[in-house]
Amino acid sequence: MSAAPTKVTTLLSELSQGNEQALAELMPLVYAELRRLAGYYLRRERGDHTLQATALVHEAYLRLVNQKDARWENKEQFVRVASQLMRRILVDYSRGHHAAKRGGQAGKVFLKEALVAGKGKAAEVVALDDALNRLAELDAQQARLVELRFFGGLSIEETAEVLAMSPATVKRHWNVAKAWLARELRSDQQQYG
Repeated sequence: MSAAPTKVTTLLSELSQGNEQALAELMPLVYAELRRLAGYYLRRERGDHTLQATALVHEAYLRLVNQKDARWENKEQFVRVASQLMRRILVDYSRGHHAAKRGGQAGKVFLKEALVAGKGKAAEVVALDDALNRLAELDAQQARLVELRFFGGLSIEETAEVLAMSPATVKRHWNVAKAWLARELRSDQQQYG
């Protein structure tokens, strides 16, 4: 984030204590980062996607405001929560779009295809989200890592900072998680394809 970590952390602490004005002061400090994340997410969506980056940031903002009981610890936690919220918004949006357009029958996609494609379709986002939820049941940390790397667009180094890991550990976990997800997506495609 571009703002000094201490200022962001101070505002997050005030927000945790119920100071709603702190959120108003915090958002200008983190807006560019949230906008970058939203832009990254949307570049991976289908070309005719009607949701804009600004709308995604605003929706995430509204959901952050509604997290009244959140105990904000630091900027890394805030980025994780914002990233998760944007993921949920896009997945919900994709599920609704796919259900309306295709009658609700979500197809499956290989993780490698999703990573290379750049412009995923609604069904691909839903399939990856389903597999990621299964991964979270087995290893929540690896699921968070995938969320930050794939959905959040963070680099290995940025992910390492957010998760308080070494870059080498992030690389190892990233490779394991990708392999697990690829196997799951392949299995799902064979089962439903």
